[in-house]
Formats: sequence, C-alpha cells, structure tokens
Amino acid sequence: MIFINPKTDYAFKKIFGSSESKDILISFLNALIYEGNSTIQDLEIINPNLPPKVEGLKDSYLDVKAKLNNGTLVIIEMQVLNVQSFGKRVFYNAAKTYAFQLQAAQGYRLLKPVIALTITDFEMFPESEDFSSRFVLKEVNKNFTYPENDLDLVFVELPKFTKEEDQLETLADKWIYFMKNARSLTSVPETMDSIPEIHQAFDIANQARLSREELEDLDRREQFIYDQQGAIIKAVQEGIEQGIEQGKREEKLAIARQLLSQLDNATISQVTGLSVEDIGNLRGDS
Repeated sequence: MIFINPKTDYAFKKIFGSSESKDILISFLNALIYEGNSTIQDLEIINPNLPPKVEGLKDSYLDVKAKLNNGTLVIIEMQVLNVQSFGKRVFYNAAKTYAFQLQAAQGYRLLKPVIALTITDFEMFPESEDFSSRFVLKEVNKNFTYPENDLDLVFVELPKFTKEEDQLETLADKWIYFMKNARSLTSVPETMDSIPEIHQAFDIANQARLSREELEDLDRREQFIYDQQGAIIKAVQEGIEQGIEQGKREEKLAIARQLLSQLDNATISQVTGLSVEDIGNLRGDS
C-alpha cells in the first residue's frame, strides 16, 4: 500500500475533516488535547474558513474546524513551512474565531472557549525539548490562570517526536507517528491497526482510493512544498558562498542556529558544511 502524506493540507483535510472523519477527529483530539481520555464524546465538523465580517479584515483559512458537544470550538492547522509571523497568525485565527461567535446584540455570556491545535513540521520553540506545548492566559507574578481562560493554544512539533514504532505507548504517540511517517509506510503497523479510528485514517489515506485528478492535485501540492524548502536551502547556500570563507566555523554555526527551527539535522549539515554531530550538539545547547 501507498499512503498520501497527512502533512499536506489536502490530505489532512481529507483524513480529519471529511464527512466520514468524525470518529477519527474525536480520537485525534482526545489524544492530543486531553491526554488520551475520552473527554470528547461528540462533535460537529464545520466549515473551517472564516470570511471577514468587517471590511478590511483578513480572511482566515484553517484546515479543520469542529464544535464539541459542550460548545467549545476547536480549530486545527497543519503547517509544513515556517512562514514569517506564523505564531501571530495562529493567535489571530484563535482570537478571530472567539470574537466571531457573537451576532449583533448577543451577550458575552454566550461565548464558548476556543482551542487552537497547531501541528508543525518544524520547530517553533527551540527552548523546549517537548514535542507538545500548551499556552493559556496566566498572571505574570503569581502564575494563576485568568478566570475567563477561553483561549487555549496547543502545539505539536513533529521534528521533536523521535519514537520508533516499537516505542509507541500512548494514543498521542500513535497519532503523531501516523502524521509523521504514514507517507513512508507500506502497511499499517500492527500496534496501531488495533485502534479503529487509526485504521480508518490509514484507509482514507490509501492512495488506491483516490482518483487520478486527486492524485495529480496532491502531487502538485507536495511539489510546491519541496520547491519552497529547496528555495530556503538555495538562499542559505548562496549566502554562505558569498559571505563566508571555508574556514569560518563560527559564522557557519550562527547560520545553523537560525535553521534549527526550519530544517532537519541532515539538511542543515548539507547546507552549511558542518557535521551532523555539530548540528545535534547545537540542538542540545538550545
């Protein structure tokens, strides 16, 4: 079997946001937001796009949006490229989703919490080794939570997840392994196939189910990502060739540090000429 890449926007929406994805999305969200507990019993998958209601306000294009049975809104985004101001975009989309719940003359008591789940194929927080991070509003000095703590930002950084198949323990482990490795697998791992929702996700991701037009569209999207990543590498290489002599190790290390959140160790090594061990040491220092 060949599986489509869940990290592309098309595949991600097809797996987690289609009409047949409800049980898959419940399992996925319970794993990544609620530590595998069956907190979410039901949800409704809704239109993820947030057109502006105010003239001049930016559109928001999310990958998946759901309303939980308690009214909480969850917006989910899979991001492969570390584009400029991405962190601001995440916060903007969460705040916009929260604000646009109300119609004219409705009271603030009707507002429901918003959870923004963001999965990235790059490192966002080099100061932390954890692959999952969660941010809420807290008082600066006493560290207590804001009473109306209705914005919750959850991040999963795929490059920081390094477990192999035989090391998968939690439901979150298995879903993240699926996100990171499905494209390179040729069969469903036995330890994951026993979970009905993950089995269904692999079934949807099976290329054999896609039409020629869908496969061509998917190929174009993947090629665009590869082109953008190649452009980053080329720009860095040109900068090294123009401004750095072969022996200036400190300057190469400085460039490597800037790339830690965007590229893997092997690619940074190729770009800068430093060893993979050097890059690994830099990650340890950060």
